[in-house]
Amino acid sequence: MTHPSRYSRIAFVASPGAEAQTALAQLIDAYGNVEPADADVIVALGGDGLMLQTLHAHMRTGKPIYGMHRGTVGFLMNEYSAVDLRGRLAAARDTVIHPLLMRATDVNGDVHIHHAINEVALFRQTHQAARLRILIDERERMSELVADGVMVATPAGSTAYNLSAQGPILPINAQLLALTPICPFRPRRWRGALLPNSAFVVIEVLEGDKRPVAAVADHDEARNVRRVEVISDKKISMRMLFDPGHSLEERILREQFGP
Repeated sequence: MTHPSRYSRIAFVASPGAEAQTALAQLIDAYGNVEPADADVIVALGGDGLMLQTLHAHMRTGKPIYGMHRGTVGFLMNEYSAVDLRGRLAAARDTVIHPLLMRATDVNGDVHIHHAINEVALFRQTHQAARLRILIDERERMSELVADGVMVATPAGSTAYNLSAQGPILPINAQLLALTPICPFRPRRWRGALLPNSAFVVIEVLEGDKRPVAAVADHDEARNVRRVEVISDKKISMRMLFDPGHSLEERILREQFGP
């Protein structure tokens, strides 16, 4: 069977696990392999961690990324099969996502700029709870949050750490961000907020010398931060490919009705 050639040049990347490496060898033997810079599509073999790494590595290229599950957690991945890969790629559907941009200023005045696909999270660094002030679009919305931390999550990341912290699941095409506290102590009953994805979120650390706080954008961490700014970076669009009937939209919807 012949298929459109828009994805004829495939670059494979794989996690170091035995299952992923076996799949890598099998697929390269069947379909060849090119460098990512020369590829029409990148196929990632592993779990969600590898998918996030691959998205970060190729964030600015515009190249579509198709994941197949050969790892631990595979929410962002398609099912694995070595059969008719080019046919699956030709039939796959695009999901476009935008990362968050974090600008964190630490106690020394140094600025740390990182992107996050799932979430930007602030965490207490010691046994004492963090004291945080939250501003949305330069207007104070919470003068004091005492908690283990707080996060801003994208729709793509809403089923990850955000969900574990009792945050809401967002449809992938929702123009929203989730602002979710982590183990809030005061106000104890606050469960977070839904924000438009155009929102400019600023989190200021109160009593930072006594209650130090770290900020993490996916896997990039800044310690002893004093101010963290978060906004959706619409200048960057990443394309994820999913099999028909196995789209990220469908899985996020299904997750809301699962056990």
